[in-house]
Amino acid sequence: MIQLLRFLAFIFLSASVYSTTYGQLKDDYSAKIDSLLQTTAPRSFNGVVLITKKGKIAYSRAFGYSDFEHKIPLKITDKFRIQSNSKQITAVLILREVDKGNLSLEVPVRKYLPHITQSWADTVTLHHLLNFSSGITDIDQPLNFKPGTDFLYNVISYSMLGQVIEKVTGKTYIDAATDLFDELDMNNSFCYEEHKMQNRLVNGYTSADNIFKLREHPVQREGWIDFIPAGGIVSNLQDLNNWDIKLHHGKILKPETYKLMTSYSITAQHEAFGTARIGYGYGVYVNDKTPVKYIGHPGKGLGFASLKIYFPEKDVDMIVLENQYSDDSNLHYYIENKVREIVMNSNLLNE
Repeated sequence: MIQLLRFLAFIFLSASVYSTTYGQLKDDYSAKIDSLLQTTAPRSFNGVVLITKKGKIAYSRAFGYSDFEHKIPLKITDKFRIQSNSKQITAVLILREVDKGNLSLEVPVRKYLPHITQSWADTVTLHHLLNFSSGITDIDQPLNFKPGTDFLYNVISYSMLGQVIEKVTGKTYIDAATDLFDELDMNNSFCYEEHKMQNRLVNGYTSADNIFKLREHPVQREGWIDFIPAGGIVSNLQDLNNWDIKLHHGKILKPETYKLMTSYSITAQHEAFGTARIGYGYGVYVNDKTPVKYIGHPGKGLGFASLKIYFPEKDVDMIVLENQYSDDSNLHYYIENKVREIVMNSNLLNE
């Protein structure tokens, strides 16, 4: 309750300060985002949005329901599955062990995971796993391409990284992530554990023609544990904004390690960022081809979608979390893309 009151006070005070500090600027984005969130074509929005500039709230809104069956409205403090945004947290856990001298990014993974029988364990490195350039398709299959020459997005790379974290720390991945959240005061973030989630996060839905259907979490048993480092973390706007501010202001990683994380040697395309190929670092996409550079990642699945972007040159953070995704795959990030476009063309970045 204390954390909730603090966050609500933060929103009120930050909005007031923002209005005072940036009051001379015409707000050319809030009304556009408000209108966008209320649209029903080509699909409806159901989620929360937070935008901050220099740590102060520029926009914050919850729209829709956390529980359609009981018509419970969403709150900005609600917790969502962040799906593939979990990869950024796994990447940081690896890089913090690099900072401590416990891991090397260029050492073959066989050193850390000696149980792997495939010969590629002698050529694939943590660097290749972190930026999806390993060529791995399955733990028991040959590589799809020579490591470092192409990009192949998958779950297994980050599942392996989770195993490396467990090997080097002597902790379970869940405990290692929990310790990091505790250190960073991310009190609303945790790993999704089956049979322990009662009332801890909002319901997830799929939608078609603006009709929402509850998406039940599949029973995955042991397989779910391996998925957690790739897509099994739950969080909320407050914690994710806290994460972005601390990560991008040098509070989590050493400067040289952060630079490795946010640099790239491989490019990839993703529907959340348009059709062009952009850079992929360690658990983050890096687009330095636009007028204002941004770093971020999307996530979707199990009735949820998210997009989290940071613009380092302007110290602007944008987070969109939805507890629904469309049956039409072309619309998964429709609203998220539109919010990104509004922000990128607003005085938040262009003043």
